[in-house]
Amino acid sequence: MISSESELNRILNTLNQSSTLVNHLGLSDSITLEGLLNLVVNSVVCIIPGSCAVLFLYDPTREAFLLESRVAAGERLIINDPGRDAPRPQGLGWRAVSRQRRVLLEEEPDLDLPAQRRYEGARTAAAFPLIVARRVVGVLYVYLYESRPFTSIEVFALENFANQAAMAIYHARQVERAREAIWRRDEELVRLRRAGMLISSRPRLEDTLETILKMALEVTNAEYGSFRLVDISGNYLLPSVVIGKSIQTQKAERLPIDAGSVTGWVALHRQPLCIPDVREEPWAGMYSPLDPGLEIRSELAVPLISASGRVEGVLNLESPIPGTFSEEDSHLVQALANQAVIAIQEVKLLDALQELTEKLLIEPCQTVLHHLVAKACHLLNAATAAIWLLEGENLHLVAALEGHEHAENLPLNNSLIGRAVLHREVVISANLPEEAWFFRPELARQHGWQRALIVPLVGQRETAKAIGAFAVYSTQQDPGHFIESDWDKKVLTILARYAVLAVESAERQAEIRAAHERQMLSETFAALGDVAANLLHQMNNKIGVIPVKIEALQEKSRITLEKDAYLARNLEEIKETTRNALNALRESLILLHPIQPSPVSILACVKGALRAVSIPKGIEVTLVNLEQLPWVIASEPNLRLVFQNLIENACEVLEGQGKIEIVGRAEGEWVEVKISDNGPGIPPDVQDRIFELHFSNRKPSHIGFGLWWVKTLMTRLGGSVKVKSHPSRGTSFYLRLPAAPVGEEINGGA
Repeated sequence: MISSESELNRILNTLNQSSTLVNHLGLSDSITLEGLLNLVVNSVVCIIPGSCAVLFLYDPTREAFLLESRVAAGERLIINDPGRDAPRPQGLGWRAVSRQRRVLLEEEPDLDLPAQRRYEGARTAAAFPLIVARRVVGVLYVYLYESRPFTSIEVFALENFANQAAMAIYHARQVERAREAIWRRDEELVRLRRAGMLISSRPRLEDTLETILKMALEVTNAEYGSFRLVDISGNYLLPSVVIGKSIQTQKAERLPIDAGSVTGWVALHRQPLCIPDVREEPWAGMYSPLDPGLEIRSELAVPLISASGRVEGVLNLESPIPGTFSEEDSHLVQALANQAVIAIQEVKLLDALQELTEKLLIEPCQTVLHHLVAKACHLLNAATAAIWLLEGENLHLVAALEGHEHAENLPLNNSLIGRAVLHREVVISANLPEEAWFFRPELARQHGWQRALIVPLVGQRETAKAIGAFAVYSTQQDPGHFIESDWDKKVLTILARYAVLAVESAERQAEIRAAHERQMLSETFAALGDVAANLLHQMNNKIGVIPVKIEALQEKSRITLEKDAYLARNLEEIKETTRNALNALRESLILLHPIQPSPVSILACVKGALRAVSIPKGIEVTLVNLEQLPWVIASEPNLRLVFQNLIENACEVLEGQGKIEIVGRAEGEWVEVKISDNGPGIPPDVQDRIFELHFSNRKPSHIGFGLWWVKTLMTRLGGSVKVKSHPSRGTSFYLRLPAAPVGEEINGGA
């Protein structure tokens, strides 16, 4: 019995010691829950000499005492077997649990001591519940071997020991949970690192997804699982990988993305679902089994969402046991789903780049650009995409996805696309219909475009200028936000680089072909020049004597010719015809002579050509910016013939009524002249053949040297010619020549 102040101090010191150890629980491996509970029962025996103490842990979930947790202390304790010392049903311990307060034997007249305790000599007992947050976690039994009741101080001390034990149990369980959480997180990190390595180590997407799915099954104890990926239409989920014992699912089975199934609901709402029992409503009517022969009770479905918010598919786990999946399982599976998304996106991009690389080698530039547009829409889940190339102060549309109208020409300085080109940086808009810089807002409203991502087409050099822009547009309904997704920017930047490679490759190939053509033409015309010189020499020797002999005949037969006017007239005509034939031959053979390039005025050549052509009164000819052009390196007679031919062609197709516009533009080291008409245009099926040697759409009676000669002369002059024509909207020929170095211009007739 506690009766003195010194004994009270001893109790307080013991309580303080146990409190200190409880506070250090988890900080040192030497302090364990079992050691603390042993300290509690030994402290009880210490402060109440001659007593014994027994402590059991209690599981409130199972409503059962944990017999293996028993700790006890006391000299008179004979029975030390947990099985024989188990709490009696409706005994002191159970009453303490149900009442959640202490129970003293002397206050319970209907109870008696257990037989084994009476055998040991116990006279009375008390049970103290160990309570934390209104939950019983154990019971402390104390037995006295004296025929007396517990004093109030003893009861007070024992209640404090019970509280200390309860706190120790609670704290130990919290530490255990924390350690389990840390261990679980470590395991998760290991699995996620492993999944990350698998992305780059597996050659096939299906292999990577299968490995990730096996991880998900392992950590959640699920028995069945599947990956379903969104198809190219964006409306259905197709099975990609399925794992399960004896599963008989149909690989071709597809699920619509709607609320008709659990998997479809997850994809539609882009939210995970953890269903304890699929037999409960509303899931009973929505559950679609992987195999109709399976008995499934619980399901965990997680959407595969990209960084921009788009759904790539659904990861689905199933179990025949109700309530298999926890919230922690859902978080872990979502982390694995993120790894799957990375794998899906990277494989899609790599496949696209491999295909594009092959096309770059064998396909023409225009085909590659159209393919890039389609790939951008597929990879970024965009509604449409388009590519513009820079031409002077305007951007010209060169490729776009079919089904959407785009502006064919955009101003460089007053358009959203132009800003990307001018500043050489990515441009993003979240609200195209209200975007002040968007050149055609009515198109955005018409097609429902809401967001835009625009990347400039820039070469690898840091100082390289942008040659155009690549844009993708998403509608209001499309999931995904370009503003939030660096992945989308990276993908479109890579595709834009391929567009630059296609354009630059086409230009290099054109330069190589042009150089080859110039070399071939140079060699051919050198040979033809020799033939022409020899032919002209022979013609002069054979035919050139005719006018001389006629003049001699006219001199000797003057009287006869004066009498015969008919003879005189015919001799004069023969003489003039012979001279004209020789002059015509000389002029024609000039084209075969070697060209001596020199600075030439574009304006002088154009005006010379206009003087040589009979322009109908109904045709208006306009010259724009020719006076300001720098001179070019060319041959004036040859260049004049080029303009003459193109002007004659335009007059012919206009049939006496229309407009011809000749516009000049300087661009760095080059000068470009555009000759346009507003005639019927050139049919698309013949545009690629108009520069061929044997092609002609002229009337049989028309005499001219044709567009083959135009291209040939431009090539020999070191320039180029190309055509753009739209049915019913006219035709434009673009002549491109090297500008003369500054200071080499000479005065020429204008």
